[in-house]
Parts: sequence; C-alpha cells; structure tokens
Amino acid sequence: MLFFLITCCFSFIFFHKSLSIKPLPSWAREVRLLSLWFWKDLPFSPITKSIRNTILGVVSSLFKPMMVMSPRKKSFNSKFGRVEPTTATTTSDVSVLDLPDLVLECILEKLPPNGLCKMASVCTSMRDMCMSDHLWEKHMRSKWARIVGPAAYREWQWHVLSSKGSIFFDNGQGKQNGLMGYIARLWPVVLFRSSFSGISNKKNFPPLDSIMSWYFALESGKFWFPAQVYNRENGHVGFMLSCYDAELSYDLQTDTFKARYPPHGRRVSATETGVTWDRLRAPPIDTSPHDLHTSDCLNELQPGDHIEIQWRRNKEFPYGWWYGVVGHLETCDGNPNYCRCHECDTLILEFNQYTRGSRWRTTSVSRKDHREEGNESDGFYGGIRKIYSNEEILTWKKLWPCEVLE
Repeated sequence: MLFFLITCCFSFIFFHKSLSIKPLPSWAREVRLLSLWFWKDLPFSPITKSIRNTILGVVSSLFKPMMVMSPRKKSFNSKFGRVEPTTATTTSDVSVLDLPDLVLECILEKLPPNGLCKMASVCTSMRDMCMSDHLWEKHMRSKWARIVGPAAYREWQWHVLSSKGSIFFDNGQGKQNGLMGYIARLWPVVLFRSSFSGISNKKNFPPLDSIMSWYFALESGKFWFPAQVYNRENGHVGFMLSCYDAELSYDLQTDTFKARYPPHGRRVSATETGVTWDRLRAPPIDTSPHDLHTSDCLNELQPGDHIEIQWRRNKEFPYGWWYGVVGHLETCDGNPNYCRCHECDTLILEFNQYTRGSRWRTTSVSRKDHREEGNESDGFYGGIRKIYSNEEILTWKKLWPCEVLE
C-alpha cells in the first residue's frame, strides 16, 4: 500500500512538472507495459525487485530537484522547451519510456544480464535498446575478458559464418533446448505473453553476430572456446606449474568448466570437469600448442626474471607452458656487483618446484641460436616468453605445490 501511494505521488509530481507540450513519439505511446502501475502487478522475485529498485532509484535521484521545486513555480525551461503543468494527465499514462534516452540508458547500464533480458521482452523499443552491443560489452569484459582472448573470438566468428541459422531457435516443433531454451527461461513468461506475438519470431532475439549472442553462447555451455588451464588434470603431479591449451565449456549450474585437451600422441583426448575460474586464462600469445614460439626476449633476460617456456614430452605431443626463473651460471656466486650472467650466450633456467639434483631442476639454452632443444628422455624445450606482469607472477605463486617435487 505504501509503495502504491509513493508511486502515485511520484507520478503526479513528475508529470505536473515535466510533461512536454510536444506530443509523445510513437514508440512511447505504443506500449505502456513499463508504467509505474505495471510494477505492482509483477511477482516480487529478486530480479524484479532489482529492476524496480534500480529504475526508481535512478529516476528519483535525477529528478529530485524537480520534485522539490516550489509549488508556486508554474513552468521551467529544459531541453524540451518550456513546460507547462497539465491537469489532464493520469497515473496510467506514465511510462518509463517517457524518460529521456540518457536517463533510460543510465538505468539499463545498471542492470545485470538477466535483468536486461527481462526488460528486452517488454516491447520493441526496449528490446532494441537492451540488445545493443555497448550494454553487453561491459558484461563481457566483467565476466569473460580474463579467459576469452583473440583465439576464442576467432572461433566465435567462424561459428557465426558457418551457422546456417540462429543458435537461439529450434526450427522443429519439439522442445526448445540449448541457448534458446536458456534465454526463454530467463525472460519471464508474463512478459512473453504481454509483448511477443510468438517466440518463434526470430526478430525478437539478438542477431547471431551480436555481443549479446556471444555472451549467452558462452553462458549456455554449447559453445566450446580455446583457453589455457593451469595444473591440468586436477593438479596431476606431472603437470604442476604448467599451463596447457584446451577447449572449454561453461557449466552454469556449478560455475565451473569442462576442459577438453588435445590428444597426446596416440593417447585419446583427455577431459576434466570442475575446472575453476582461478585455473584459467586466455592465451597470452597467439601461438598454436603445436608450433614453436619465436622467442624475442632472450637478449634482455637476466637472473631473477620470471619466464614461461614451452615443453613437451616428445615430438607428437603439444607444447605446454612451464613456469621458471632465470638463474646464475655455475661460475657465478650470485653477487650482483660482480654478476655477468646477462652478458653470457648461455642462459640458465631454473624450475625451483623440483628438488635439487632433479633432472628437471635446471636447463640451459642459447641466447643467439635458440631452437627446440632436448631429447626423448628429458623432453623438448621450445620458445620462451618473459613475464612482465606482477599479476601473472602472483598467479603462478598461488599455484605453487605444497611439497617439493622429485
């Protein structure tokens, strides 16, 4: 009852002070589903409350000066021209669509993805605004930017070009599943009945090449994308402090991923479930796991620098990236005042997760003539990349094994 009285009061004040003498545009008169009366008819789910509170909060903050104006003032100037009060307006004529575009954009920018989906199902104008790329770019960056890189985007573009129809639709008459079913569950049934003539109408859904489509393709788990996994196969001791390429599929229910690794020689492709976000990253460089990375940092490396190096068991296996640091030559005591290791052609790499004396503890490579080096016994070392980011270094240290490896 209190909310009803506040709504009526707000509606009267808003229109008494801000109704333009110009006729409303056709899109605003087309549908009044978002009128302030409409909110009292919606079920008070958490999403509905979030949308309602967001809209009322933003509108009240933006129009608060308008609401506290002296009642003696009959009109004021705005970008819409001189506005005069009217007595013919009723509360049922109020619509959020009557707000200026800038205000409405501010409201939509504060909504979560599922809130945008609900708003998009109200009417044609709201659908077009809520599906716009600039609104979904923020959500893509917020949730997916850390693990979705250029390789994943190319895979998505190839998927878009090769798709004969939208992935949002089941062309048959059977049960809807996949991404279409996912979005249908997000958008409330009451709004479908109110604003859509039928869910089979493809224009009611985002284009396949839109950011919204890409976002929900990732969310649905139907789209497998390339990324890299730290400590693959649930932290198997043979992969500690390594990072391997894989194809990932998101599980919305558990907020984890399924990883599908490339086959190793004659071994079948390994899979892993329950991969958490902290074990994932977008590939830092655009190099295939089967290709040797061209090292462009060898001449600048010196003791103490953090690096990643490609390594594989044999020529049939794909490369993985292994964490290490640049060490000192055996003839150097590590004194910074006398160290000349950075001037030597031989580069010492240390993997301190292994115990001293282990064959995996150190290796050496040539700065001037570096290529894949190794043998079938110790494996093959490939390209090297220097780690410049403190965030990357911290990530590796968080994955450090509890015990020293043999």
